[in-house]
Amino acid sequence: MDSKVQIEKPKMKIVVNINCVFLNSIPIKPPKVFMITIQKATISDLDTIQNISIQTFTETFAIVNTPEDIENYIQESFNPKQLTIELSNPDSAFYLAVLEKETVGYLKINFGNAQTEIHNGQAMEIHRIYVLKAFHGKNVGQLLIDEAIKIAEQSDVDSIWLGVWEENKRALRFYIKNGFQTFDKHIFTLGNDEQTDLLMQLQINKKQ
Repeated sequence: MDSKVQIEKPKMKIVVNINCVFLNSIPIKPPKVFMITIQKATISDLDTIQNISIQTFTETFAIVNTPEDIENYIQESFNPKQLTIELSNPDSAFYLAVLEKETVGYLKINFGNAQTEIHNGQAMEIHRIYVLKAFHGKNVGQLLIDEAIKIAEQSDVDSIWLGVWEENKRALRFYIKNGFQTFDKHIFTLGNDEQTDLLMQLQINKKQ
């Protein structure tokens, strides 16, 4: 007598992850990429440069200086006549950092007699790198200093120098990270307050 053995097929358990199905049904947009471009400024950009100069200087220094000293410096350094002279000087140049048609910072460089101090006739001065506070940490300053170094490498200069307030620790870390070294210092007077600026330089190795 044959014995028949009934084999029961195992039941398959189907698990559906509702969350995954739900999430996968929603199209996910890729993050928006913001492109910052560097553009050489012209005299038509005077108002933009003036506005950024005033806002950035105030954001950086108002906390440690009197309102009167800040206002006097702004009136002396960032008035339209002074900025027109700087923009018209053939030995100076301004470069704007532009994010979707909004200027968020700028670079100013000086050559030859346009330098605020002559330490080396073959040097290029970074007179200002100004970036609006809202855009700190977004690579704007790095793009501007990269532009300055590129210009220096393509120019007849052997070094770049700049002055930075000794208490501006953020700026000091930034310049040190980019290879600048302190070589001297000078006194910067704001109103009745004497402040020490460290003078830093970067030697330029020409690309062959």
